[in-house]
Formats: sequence, C-alpha cells, structure tokens
Amino acid sequence: MKHKVVVITGGSSGIGKALAEHFGIRGSKIVITGRKKEALDRAVMDLKKKRIKVLPIVSDVSKEADNEKMAEQVIEHFGKIDILINNAGISMRALFEEVDLEVVKKVMDINFYGSLYATKYCLPEIINNKGTVVGISSIAGYRGLPARIGYSASKFALQGFLEVLRTEMMYRGVNVLTACPGFTTSNIRRSALAADGSQQGESPRNEANMMSAEECAEYIYNAVKRRKKILVLTNMGKFTVLMNKFFPVFMDKLTYRVMAREANAPMK
Repeated sequence: MKHKVVVITGGSSGIGKALAEHFGIRGSKIVITGRKKEALDRAVMDLKKKRIKVLPIVSDVSKEADNEKMAEQVIEHFGKIDILINNAGISMRALFEEVDLEVVKKVMDINFYGSLYATKYCLPEIINNKGTVVGISSIAGYRGLPARIGYSASKFALQGFLEVLRTEMMYRGVNVLTACPGFTTSNIRRSALAADGSQQGESPRNEANMMSAEECAEYIYNAVKRRKKILVLTNMGKFTVLMNKFFPVFMDKLTYRVMAREANAPMK
C-alpha cells in the first residue's frame, strides 16, 4: 500500500478515520472527505502527528457536483487515485409507518447515491491504476432490520451496485470489495435520524460490547491488500448472513426479538 493514493469518504471519525490511520501509517497518501470542516481539521491534526500525508476535502457525498470536484482535486494534488473507500454513511431508527419519507431519502442520498457519485468520478483513475473500489456496507445489507428501513434499503442497494461493478470490472484489473461490519463502535447510532429527521442523540445499544473502529479498519485494510471480494465481520454478523439465507422466517422472529431489546425500541 506504500505510495498508494487512498480516498476515504466520511474520513473524519469512526471507521473512516481508523482506515486513514491504517493506510497512512503504512505509507499511503490519504484523502479524507466530509461535510464539516472543523471535524476534518481535527482529524488532520491527529493524522499529521503520526506523520501521515493527508489531504482534507470538504465535500458532501450526496451532491454529485461535490464528488466530481473532489476527484479533480485529488488528481490535481496527488496525480492519481488508486483506492476509493466509500465509507460515508448515516443511519436512522423509526418504524416505516411513522417515519417522514424525507428521512429515508436523506439516508439513501448519502449511503447509496454518495457511493455511486464518488465511484463514478474516481473510477477512470482507478481503472488506469488497476486499483480498488471499496463499499462499506453492513450486515443490514443482507438482513433487513426492523426500524431501520432507510438504512437497510440503502445497504441492500449499495451491495447490488457493488456486485454489478465487481462483475463489470472482472477483466479490467479493478478489484471491488464489499465490506460488511457488524455492530461497530462509532458515532453512527448517536447521529442516527429519528422519525422526524432529528438526531437520535444517544446510542440505543451497548457500545462497549462492539468491535472497535480500529479493529474493523484492520480487517478492511488486510482485505484490500489481499484484493478480497467480500468481507463479513463478527461472529454475529456471519451467523446472521448464514441463517438468513437458509431460515429466513426464523430470522424474521429472531431479528425482531433482538432489535426490540434496544433501549426505547419503537416496536411495540
């Protein structure tokens, strides 16, 4: 990974920032994007303390024009793009019958269309360099989660997109990795949207029992290095994917019970 130019959307915190550290420490040139300049500046300070070369770009992944401009800036600064990690994401928690549909649209715009736009404008360089496209999906992209209608729908869509891209790029020298963490410690649940679009504020789950963002980033880094196609993380995640394939009705009931145990769960 030395001297590779790695673009990480949503790179100012959580898994994105941990990925920036993992690649950067090993000699990659890092680009992190995000909507908030202040958060990017804090991340840059931390990364530079570790002697990581990093270019921050204020960019909203949900806006096509921002992604086009971002790709141009990266090429102008570093001269190439080798790896794109579509990490930017947002979650939500509300029953479908109660949620404002604008909340679902916002989640789709960031999680799905954000990955679509970023990949569209980075892909020509990645093809030139026989590089890698990574999509950070979720176990929720295999198994629909109650009260996560927008999040699960966006991840199912993302995985379909990545599967098509992987097939199209099969003979072009480009690797496409679908990475599916299980529950991982990050800010995504605290910033998740409620039914009316406001932020949830507090995580409904015990974050202490989850995989750390740093451990998750290490698995993803190794998968990129080995040019893997699919990465499913955590024992619970692997169990869920396997059982849902063969016993979907049983998993409907089990998933409902598990999610209903969350703090202030909307399921009655």
